[in-house]
Amino acid sequence: MRIHEMVGFERKVRSKAEANKLRREGNVPCVLYGGENVVHFSTPMILFRDLVYTPEAAFVNLNVEGTEYKCVLKDVQFHPVSEIILHADFLLLKDDKMLRMEIPVKFTGSAPGIVKGGKLIPKLRKVKVLALPQNMPQNIEVSISGLDLGHSVKIRNLQPKDYEILNNPQVTIASVGIPRALKSAQSKGEEEEVAA
Repeated sequence: MRIHEMVGFERKVRSKAEANKLRREGNVPCVLYGGENVVHFSTPMILFRDLVYTPEAAFVNLNVEGTEYKCVLKDVQFHPVSEIILHADFLLLKDDKMLRMEIPVKFTGSAPGIVKGGKLIPKLRKVKVLALPQNMPQNIEVSISGLDLGHSVKIRNLQPKDYEILNNPQVTIASVGIPRALKSAQSKGEEEEVAA
């Protein structure tokens, strides 16, 4: 799993006015849950760029004034208009505690349907996974090697190792669409067969 480094500064005063002051200064008020004590801290907003605005999953190495925590970003609240990050919640990782995360899908192989002129249509970008932190995958590899025109791959086709997939088995991950040109050619061929 990719590791993202962040630094934080303890929040001794926890009021609405203090939180607004932090935001004006370009910082995000944050909370770390899951330990013996809840940790209130702030961190520069720019440090979220490679954590929030990326399709990749990551664990976080968080340093709050010299104390290090291995955690994961659980929730982010954005301003409804400006899209500025207003607040973030982190969860402390424990080696013996199962963790839920959304892990990105990575397509592998070459689909025969694409070679014939079809187009890969991704339906699911991320998969919900339950695993111990050490078993959490960086991505979920989905083979499209067997996909012909009009065929799809579903959650039930995946073979998870050391983790559990929480999505409904019937959910489609991707399909190979038939382009209009091929559809019209197929329908013309069928019409000719009927006429003959």
